[in-house]
Amino acid sequence: MRRVSPARDSVDEGTERKSSLVDDAYEAMRTAIRDSTFAPGYQASEQEIANRLGMSRTPVHEAVIRLQAEGLVEVLPRKGILIVALSPDDLREIYDVVIAIEGRAAELIAALPQAERTANVKILDGWTDEMAAAEKRNDLQAWGNADSAFHTALIQGANNSRMSRIIQTVNDQSHRLRMLTLNLRRGLDASVSEHRRIAQSIRFGNPADAADAARQHRIRARDELLPLLARYGLKHL
Repeated sequence: MRRVSPARDSVDEGTERKSSLVDDAYEAMRTAIRDSTFAPGYQASEQEIANRLGMSRTPVHEAVIRLQAEGLVEVLPRKGILIVALSPDDLREIYDVVIAIEGRAAELIAALPQAERTANVKILDGWTDEMAAAEKRNDLQAWGNADSAFHTALIQGANNSRMSRIIQTVNDQSHRLRMLTLNLRRGLDASVSEHRRIAQSIRFGNPADAADAARQHRIRARDELLPLLARYGLKHL
């Protein structure tokens, strides 16, 4: 039997603790950016951010490196960390990505065996039901969270790890845009109906229709949001 020295055990445990702290800092910062607790344009030092999160500076520093690679923050030499704001052009690019990937994800799920399709549809229907209930009680925060969860489940159901990694960043950005513009949007019930069409196409194993439903849903949302940003003169979100 291979024996590991106490010193090696101590090193391994220290590495695991550091990794866990960095992961915690990353998730805390990512969540704060997604829900705009750290609003677009917010700028602070690493120490200030660490204080707000109740964490030490070192894991926050490591988390910032990851978030910068994902385009969510920018490190400004001698000025601190900037939460990156998004422009209408950024929004167009984000929708180009999600239109393509979510259409393909819906297509892949609809081609799965019936039992797997049914399991995915149950999850998608559950989130859509939550959206409908949230809209009825005028709870925009809950509506937005359920909407985000639906789209996350759609990607996860495709069982494509590369697809999931590629879309994570733009999903974080699109969620922030979703939450910042909910008060401006009208007809949230359209999203509920479109989600049901996506799920129905998957349920019946129709890949072409599922792909089209997912694509048209995102295209409609894009074509609604861009004019809203122009109308209200919103150049950065």
